Amino acid sequence: MISIPIPSFVRRLWSIPFLRFLIVGAVNTLFGYSVFAVSILAGLNYVLAAFVSTVLGILFNFKTTGVIVFESHDNGLILRFFAVYGVTYVISVFVLKVFKTMGVNVLVTAAFATLPMAFLSFVLMKRFVFYARKGLAAKKREGEEET
Repeated sequence: MISIPIPSFVRRLWSIPFLRFLIVGAVNTLFGYSVFAVSILAGLNYVLAAFVSTVLGILFNFKTTGVIVFESHDNGLILRFFAVYGVTYVISVFVLKVFKTMGVNVLVTAAFATLPMAFLSFVLMKRFVFYARKGLAAKKREGEEET
């Protein structure tokens, strides 16, 4: 097997969770937006198209975000992950509806909303999904050391 050396600056950049999130997020966003666009072009209502792309995106994103960004293999976090996506889904549909009533195409709105929604998703994932458990595990370990 051929081994390709990775420059140290690439390794340093890859060690930054938010940067990994942005890279993985780009792949996840491309996946989700593609599903949304295909759904719209197939004639689905924007609410249903957003729902379909969100559900499929959750399943795709759970492993990529969990493993690559937050270095978690804990499948038990899937319900928290779904909850965060539920929140972002409601916000996304609200944004789509507001701009649709102003005459803005839903595909254009979805494209411009991706970065703010990605940032919101990272914050919610970090706070409520992946780091919440790490904090509890650290407290448990501290308690074990005291006994």
